Amino acid sequence: MSDAKTEKAEKTSIAEGIVRAEARDAAVDAQARVVQQKGFLDDVIDGVQLGAMVIFFICLVFVAIFGSSLPSIFPVTQPLYDALVGLPQLLTQVPDIETVLKYVPKSLDEACELRASVSVWIAHVLHELAYKQWVLGLSWAMYLWQTKLNIRQRDRLHDVRRPKGIATFISRQVYLEANAYGLDKSSLLLVRDFIGQLQTTAIIAYDVVPWLWEQVGQVTGENVLVQSVGFFVAASVLSTVLGLPFDIYSTFVVEKKHGFNKQTMGLFWADALKSLLLVLALGAPVLAGFLWVIERTGERFYLYAWALMAGVQLLMILIYPTVIQPMFNKFDPLPEGDLREAIEALAGRLEFPLKKLYVVDGSKRSSHSNAYVFGFFKAKRIVIYDTLIEQCTTDEIVAVVGHELGHWKKSHTVRMLLMAQLQILLIFYSFSCFVTEPHMYESFGVEGMPVMLGFLFFQYLYEPLGMVLQFATNVMSRIHEFQADAFSRDLGYGEQLASCLIKLQIENKATMNPDPLYSAFTYSHPPLVERLDALGNPHLASKDE
Repeated sequence: MSDAKTEKAEKTSIAEGIVRAEARDAAVDAQARVVQQKGFLDDVIDGVQLGAMVIFFICLVFVAIFGSSLPSIFPVTQPLYDALVGLPQLLTQVPDIETVLKYVPKSLDEACELRASVSVWIAHVLHELAYKQWVLGLSWAMYLWQTKLNIRQRDRLHDVRRPKGIATFISRQVYLEANAYGLDKSSLLLVRDFIGQLQTTAIIAYDVVPWLWEQVGQVTGENVLVQSVGFFVAASVLSTVLGLPFDIYSTFVVEKKHGFNKQTMGLFWADALKSLLLVLALGAPVLAGFLWVIERTGERFYLYAWALMAGVQLLMILIYPTVIQPMFNKFDPLPEGDLREAIEALAGRLEFPLKKLYVVDGSKRSSHSNAYVFGFFKAKRIVIYDTLIEQCTTDEIVAVVGHELGHWKKSHTVRMLLMAQLQILLIFYSFSCFVTEPHMYESFGVEGMPVMLGFLFFQYLYEPLGMVLQFATNVMSRIHEFQADAFSRDLGYGEQLASCLIKLQIENKATMNPDPLYSAFTYSHPPLVERLDALGNPHLASKDE
């Protein structure tokens, strides 16, 4: 009788297990259908892309049929016709190598003459440039490029097939959940960017900037420095207000839906207010100093402005983790135990000047995790998120700390800081070519030449070069990440680091299979598969399922 009951219980348990497995499979299949399904936003994207192609080919047909009479028949097509006709002429005017070599200076005097000629040419171009049209054109070009990257990434997120390289340690359910999270963030990003681009276009086209400048001037008086600071305050408040609906949706809809948000509405508003006050409190004096330096130091102001900003950046590196971040998070000494002993032993082994070892309450706001090193000279500190401690083992956390210490050992932070300084110097030098050009201010309807507005307009013109430099920064950052991974592996933590990276990828629902072009332009860290491959993970393969 007892054996019969046992057999019956076993059969019941097996049946229940089968039912649960079938329910899980059904849930995963349902999740796959949700990820694959393209909604209204995807239909809009497809329609816009198809419409743009159709319009382009129709324009080509019209040009072929009507020729030079097209602009007189349809005046709105004049810019397109000029561009199509002018492109071949522009290409034929590109000099060959022999012509270029003729202008290569062969002495110091010739170099000086060439520099003077180039300066005159640049001044002429800047004086004749249609600034507002160029700013609008570049703004839309950058927006379309970034949107194209986002759409490529979105198409990847709709793909439910796991790469074979991660199929051994990333379940189908985990992969689909990460893609669903990525799609929700992508939808918000596309809408936010589109509305932001419409706002930018309206601000430029309808001269909102000079209008706001005049309104602030009526309050602050004729002192340009005070007016500039007032304009900064007003613009910062407006920018914060315009961004709040998207921040609220991101935090309380997207992040909450996927189990990350831990913030209350009260904490959100407190953070938003503190962030805005910090921007104003720190930004206003820095802006005033920047404008004062430009006014006082003449044509080579870019050198002095660069020195000022370098000092500000170093100061921020010093005070952010010790003064600013504690306003938002609580930092406690890491309790005594195996983890603390292991980290201190590793620091001693590498002669890392560890002064403080903290755990921060990252779980107060989010389930995302992290660890980092900061501090100058002999006063180094290591900070570990409490979420990381919850998600990983002691050895895995030590492996992550070993990665961070690899950045210190190989001076990656110093290299990135120097690269940032070179970019800042390039920005200020480029700005020096525009700041005294009255035609730029006139193009935007500005009376006089307030430096504050000149720098604002210049940033739109600089944006394409900024994108290229950001790409270069991402390339260097990814190289550093590989080197830091290798450093941790050489310490004997390669397997533990790989295991922790996989856990963090799963816990953070990070994209498992990003579009290569998208990741190249937007990721400062290499994708998971590339990092595991570099670590020599034996489970990786290279082909899709």
